[in-house]
Formats: sequence, C-alpha cells, structure tokens
Amino acid sequence: MDGSANILNWFEISVNDIARAKKFYETIFSIQMQESEMMGMKMVFFPMESMNGKVSGCLAQSPMHKPSADGVKIYLNANPDMDPILEKIEGAGGVISIPKGLISEEIGYMAFFVDTEGNSMALHSSK
Repeated sequence: MDGSANILNWFEISVNDIARAKKFYETIFSIQMQESEMMGMKMVFFPMESMNGKVSGCLAQSPMHKPSADGVKIYLNANPDMDPILEKIEGAGGVISIPKGLISEEIGYMAFFVDTEGNSMALHSSK
C-alpha cells in the first residue's frame, strides 16, 4: 500500500429510512446529497467534488445494512468548529450522547451523537 494513501477510503452509514436520514444529514451539515440506486441498495452520497485521496461515503439502505449504536465509530469532519453542527442535531431528530470535549490541544475536539436511524456517530474539529 502507498504510504501516503488514506487507510480509510469509503464509508457507508446504514439506515432504515433513506429519506429521513438524508434530511437529517443535509440539515446538520447544511449540504445537498445526491440519491442513487445500485446493486439493490438505495444510496445517498455525501458531497465528493474530486476525491483525490480524500475520504467520502454515503448513507445506504438495503437488507444487509443494519443501523446500530454498537458498530464501527465514524468521526465526521466538523472543521473548523463543530458547534454549528451540534446546535442542529436535536432539532433534526438526533441526540447528543457525549457533548463536545477536548481530546488534546494537538488533536482537537470530539463529540458523539445518535442519528435518526440509531447509529452512534462522532464529530471531530480543531476548535
């Protein structure tokens, strides 16, 4: 593997209701997401202008995608400051499960939330 490549290159957030999940993530991140169907899966993609080694992903609904608070933890980029995103989570139907806290001055801040589908997710930002 190329040492400069990201070890993580794609993620899928499992959902039960693709429209509800799309609305939640579009609301908290103030983004527009594109819908598609492929290989029997409904998918809604996070923006990915030109990946060029950057990580992106999607929301995915299919029989094999089962939302869970016990699965892999994904830290979504909330730079430069996660506060505007945290302020939208509960109004959009999510729950903040661990409030914003400092990891270290070098690493920045983190917070956890549960989305509308029951997935435990995390945010990371420098401020």
